[in-house]
Amino acid sequence: MLDDTDDTEIHPLFAGAPSSTEFRKLRKRLVRETRAAIEDYGMIRPGDRWLVCLSGGKDSYTLLAVLHELQWRGLLPVDLLACNLDQGQPGFPATVLPEFLKRRGVRHRIEYQDTYSIVKEKVPQGRTYCALCSRLRRGNLYRIAREEGCSAVVLGHHRDDILETFFMNLFHGGRLATMPPKLLNEEGDLTVLRPLSYVAEADCDRFARAMMYPIIPCDLCGSQEGLQRVQVKKLLDEWESRSPGRRQVMFRALMNVRPSHLLDPKLFDFSQLFPDDSNATEIPRLRPQEH
Repeated sequence: MLDDTDDTEIHPLFAGAPSSTEFRKLRKRLVRETRAAIEDYGMIRPGDRWLVCLSGGKDSYTLLAVLHELQWRGLLPVDLLACNLDQGQPGFPATVLPEFLKRRGVRHRIEYQDTYSIVKEKVPQGRTYCALCSRLRRGNLYRIAREEGCSAVVLGHHRDDILETFFMNLFHGGRLATMPPKLLNEEGDLTVLRPLSYVAEADCDRFARAMMYPIIPCDLCGSQEGLQRVQVKKLLDEWESRSPGRRQVMFRALMNVRPSHLLDPKLFDFSQLFPDDSNATEIPRLRPQEH
């Protein structure tokens, strides 16, 4: 079991990790929750190759470290290839990730595609960049995965991303949907995996800070004010501050769906929902009172 392992035996991506009990507990929790999501959603097909997408943010650093820890311990029998897509944002520190990955002996591919200019050109002033930027990024990652012989594109979305997406769809899209832990692309040749689905954003933040990873901020969508996701995040933060643990309760609700108690006739055949007359108890008729 993971909790019985020797803490002195860790993957090089954890080199320089704090020796505190608090950090060891955090590391074990991250690995345990990631392993649980991988197993619960059947993400592993032994011998496959995964393209692990690395943006330079706290979540993708956490993803990279935890997956290599699992692989190193023999709990993840797949080949891992880290990949960063340099989208041509002005001032992007292009040397940070290659140097970080080389120092830690992580196999990787750095791809340059100037999607930044396309997004700035196509999106009208005042509109958000996220949709087009995400679509262009995803298309390039799919291409890279195919070129590298990968069967899966692995993303660093965590529990809070999934919750925020659910409420964005609820409030703005008029549907009950979110980002699933495992998804087949439209072409049917790649799976999209989110192994951090059970992991809290706060844990990713604490981990990346403790490890002092070189965080690279997003200067495209991160520069825009009033994004719907930002508003939803603030709302969830407020709920969490008033009732600690609320996020986890809401997340569990996404795993406990009752179609018969919702309103979608495509999920549940309400038209056939009638009492079974054969089992009905006949109600005795009252005799007229005699005078």
